Amino acid sequence: MSNRLKSEIEAECKLTEPQEKPKEKKPVEAPNFLSVWLAKKASKEAATEALPFLLFLSFLGMIYIGNRHSAENNIRKIDALSKEVKELSWDFKTLKADLMFKSRQTEVIKKVDSLLGLKVSTKPPVKLQAN
Repeated sequence: MSNRLKSEIEAECKLTEPQEKPKEKKPVEAPNFLSVWLAKKASKEAATEALPFLLFLSFLGMIYIGNRHSAENNIRKIDALSKEVKELSWDFKTLKADLMFKSRQTEVIKKVDSLLGLKVSTKPPVKLQAN
């Protein structure tokens, strides 16, 4: 061994030995459905064969969306009508109570006395006899 600096020895080693870069290993991925399908069946012929089925699926999707829209509109109409029925029910009950109050005998007497000027008879009715 000779008396040399460590840096000189390292410089000689770098020049004489080619440095190997460590290769990065790519993780091996398990084949998924899409990659297998693309590898085997992705062609123009397969796409044209699948076109009727895709059109059928899109048609079903449009029917589903339309049905949902129609159902939501029906629900809104039902809610509006049920609110209207409740309101009309309360109006009916109010009017019925007013009619019952106005048709009481004392209320009828007050109305007839004030409007027509008729009085309640204090004498009992007279029975007519035919001879």
